[in-house]
Amino acid sequence: MIRKVTPNGALPLGPLLSEEGIVLKKQPQTFESRSALQHVKSERGSALLEFAVVVIIFLTFVFAIMDFSQALYAYHFVSNAAREATRYASVRGTTFAAAGACSNPLPVEYNCEAATADITAYVQSLVPPGMAVSGKATASCAAPGLRQLYVCINWPGTAPAGAKGACPANPAGGKNPGCLAEVQVQYLYVFTLPFVSKDVSSIPMTSTSEMIIEQ
Repeated sequence: MIRKVTPNGALPLGPLLSEEGIVLKKQPQTFESRSALQHVKSERGSALLEFAVVVIIFLTFVFAIMDFSQALYAYHFVSNAAREATRYASVRGTTFAAAGACSNPLPVEYNCEAATADITAYVQSLVPPGMAVSGKATASCAAPGLRQLYVCINWPGTAPAGAKGACPANPAGGKNPGCLAEVQVQYLYVFTLPFVSKDVSSIPMTSTSEMIIEQ
């Protein structure tokens, strides 16, 4: 039978082995062995808790980056839509029909002289696939609701400050060449993160553009 002795004279923990390696008798667990086992279990539990905390923080940052990227995407759309809609209105004034360019191309059907409904439909056609819009674009100057897209169109009937030409008063309506066309696009972006409080769960986005009507 093999029985090794430690330097301090105590018997080692673990089973007693014969010369052939057969287990003869297991040593009873001491207080030190039980403490060591509990320490190992405690370390395993701490590692699992730390991993859970790190994963939660990491996923929070990942989803936050995705959410703010979508917000930036929506802001660029609002800014670009206002410019494009104003340009659309600036080349479809009262003399647009006289130029012989009256048509109804898809995806937007419009009259020769751009009206509020025509410009709103044009903005709707610009909405990209990844943009979450509740319903369709609405012609309104009020504050939009969650994920709503509002288009505010105005023909003030004046020429811009410092312009060389004047804004003709006739025909009435302010859509004559030389007059201003103003388009404001509003959108209320809603965060998808569940960790964001109600006070900062949405961002109102507004972009206004104006151009001189050319024809």
